[in-house]
Amino acid sequence: MTRSLLIAAALVCAVPVRAFAQETPEQRFRSLPPEKQEELRQKFRELQSLPPEERAQLKQNLEKLQSLPPTERAAVEENYRKFQAMNPEERKQMLQRWQEFKQLPPEKRAELRQQLRRVLKADPEERRQILENMRRWQQMTPEQREEARQKFREMRQQRKEERKEERKEERKEEQKDQKQKQERREQQKDRRLERRKG
Repeated sequence: MTRSLLIAAALVCAVPVRAFAQETPEQRFRSLPPEKQEELRQKFRELQSLPPEERAQLKQNLEKLQSLPPTERAAVEENYRKFQAMNPEERKQMLQRWQEFKQLPPEKRAELRQQLRRVLKADPEERRQILENMRRWQQMTPEQREEARQKFREMRQQRKEERKEERKEERKEEQKDQKQKQERREQQKDRRLERRKG
């Protein structure tokens, strides 16, 4: 929730600044539709209810967001829109993953960032399937996980062997084609020699 508050606060603060650079904050607020005003009031109350350390962290993150180059900031805003488009259960899972993520070493975080990009870029059905697979994996016992890993290794080995066999067949076909071409060239050469003799 804290992460979504940060992003919401950043976007709420950032968008009006760009759109209404000459207006005061009060004028910008009053120009919003009533439902948007109420939404902002609610977010403000939630923000004020946070412990001072969390508010300080949010402020620091907001400043960091505002200092990003336009392209990076646009990417962050796009990711936020995708996050908001998720259903509540998906968002809950993503926030849970975020808490776990913060505890990991840097190299593992880099790997997970890549996976997160994949989830966010996925269409809704594929994203649902990815999150479902993650949920099932977490519910497995260590023995079930090891069994799944073993099945995956076996499938990967089988695919590797199938590809090896396919390449072998392709090489045979190529050799056969090369042999046929060589035979045709030799036949053509023989015919030319016969014509010269005849």
